[in-house]
Amino acid sequence: MHTNTISLKNIFLIICAIFLFHNLGIAQEVKKINITSDRTIKDEEKYPGATILVSIDKQIYMEHDGVEIWCDQAIYYDQSKFVKASGNVKMKQGDTISMKSKYAEYNGNTKFAFASDDVFLETPNNTLKTDTLFFDRIKQQAYYRSGGIVKDSTKTLTSVIGRYFMDRKQYSFYSDVEVIDPENKVNSDRLDYFSENGHIYVYGPTTIKGKESTVYCERGFYNSKTSIGYAIKKARIDYDNRTVKGDSLYFNSTTNFASATNNIKVIDTANNSIITGHYAEVFKDKDSVFITKRALAATLQEKDSIFIHSDTLMVTGKPNQRIMNGFRDVRIYKKNMSGKSDSINVNQITGYTKLLGNPILWAQGNQMTGDTITLISNTKTEKLDSLHVYPNAFIAQEDTLKAGYNQVKGQALYGLFKDNELYQVDIDKNTETIFYQRESEGDLKLIGINKVLSSSIKLLLKNRDIEDIYYYQNVDGTLYREQDLPENARELSGFHWRGDEEILSKADLFKGEAPPKLIKIKGLPLPKDEADFFDEETVKRLEENTSDKSRLQSKDYKDADQNLKKKEKKPLSLDKKSPKKINE
Repeated sequence: MHTNTISLKNIFLIICAIFLFHNLGIAQEVKKINITSDRTIKDEEKYPGATILVSIDKQIYMEHDGVEIWCDQAIYYDQSKFVKASGNVKMKQGDTISMKSKYAEYNGNTKFAFASDDVFLETPNNTLKTDTLFFDRIKQQAYYRSGGIVKDSTKTLTSVIGRYFMDRKQYSFYSDVEVIDPENKVNSDRLDYFSENGHIYVYGPTTIKGKESTVYCERGFYNSKTSIGYAIKKARIDYDNRTVKGDSLYFNSTTNFASATNNIKVIDTANNSIITGHYAEVFKDKDSVFITKRALAATLQEKDSIFIHSDTLMVTGKPNQRIMNGFRDVRIYKKNMSGKSDSINVNQITGYTKLLGNPILWAQGNQMTGDTITLISNTKTEKLDSLHVYPNAFIAQEDTLKAGYNQVKGQALYGLFKDNELYQVDIDKNTETIFYQRESEGDLKLIGINKVLSSSIKLLLKNRDIEDIYYYQNVDGTLYREQDLPENARELSGFHWRGDEEILSKADLFKGEAPPKLIKIKGLPLPKDEADFFDEETVKRLEENTSDKSRLQSKDYKDADQNLKKKEKKPLSLDKKSPKKINE
């Protein structure tokens, strides 16, 4: 009984195997090309093994496994399931692909089509015009390499080489790629376009030129429907008078807004200034720039740059009318001058630079403090004109031989500059002074320490030193011998020497600050390597089934693709399209 059961199982398995192999054989059998033609002709001498199909009243119709073909004339090779169609050729695959051309070939064994002469491909989302097109039904891919134009409802895309992936509605364009829509023009070396959502990914030198801005990058993303994108790798945005650079840029061409992250540089070409930092926002329509994370502004004034550093900088206003505000731990540096404050306001219209909140200014060896310090520049020459400290003005200077500190205090201080050098200082209202008086020649022996009260004082400076002091009205003073004046009487009320904080170089602007923690930029990875359209498997499939009557010969497409690959290795020149370099 047990043996019979095993025998029945074996018989059942054999029957299943026979049935399975039979079905596989049917599945692998290539379907015939069904033909409807007004007239058929045989000419074995001219077309051996072929049938000539002729249209009289209506076009020739052919159907094969979901693809339909119409034409005026065709030559059909039944044995190889190969057809050459000409005259008003139309090829259709369901509701997804419709192609027209003057000439086409189709091979039922390889499911490969080739079209030439005024090729027009239409999908539900766009159209393609080209001179020569290859269509692989197994891969569901179309390919051109002699130039093509793709259009949808709003855009026109051109390139030398193009490949269409029907399953994901994606075009890959190579060499001299250009995308034009009502708002922007994109030029790129390598671009992927997804027709369904309008997404564009660029790889290689690329410009996106809008009505009021130009974006340049070598890798990036752009949503052509919303005009929003981001750029990385040598990314920059050029506006009328500003250029924004950074490791990563986000931009909205519709609102003229951009933000930048890490290693930011905002170049103001109208005012010859540069702001750097690690995060920035630019609102073009509001003429506004916001920058933070180690923010530093540099402005060239009469060949003498002034640097302003703070936690946050904001610049607003049109060219030649800029207003800059800095917040939190402001530090400034200029040749022969530096300073600190809680905040700063620079007004290009008035020429005023105001240091607010515990301000201090060092100039030519002098330390000046007060509630507010205002530097006034000539708006035409941009040279420093004057200085105003009020109220509670205080000026201090270390004695020549470092025996103590010369000090002057009053309610208001007014300074005058010549060639950006402070040469005169006037102090008004309830002034007090302590001055170490020394002989003018020889060993500069200390004569005494002079303490004076007066209504106002004038100081004349030369070569960074106080050369003369003039006292006015209600003068009351005493010259003390050094031993007669105690140490605790040698400082005026409110004196605080901060010489160790003085900013002596551009590097000192960041003294004591920890480096900012930069955001890690994810970047945009290169697309996965796609197999060549004519990969080994496709080439083998075509070579095994190519008719000697076909225009598509294996040597032709192999040689053509090799030449294209050599060209693709050469970077595309965008000199005519790239934004001009700005002298930084």
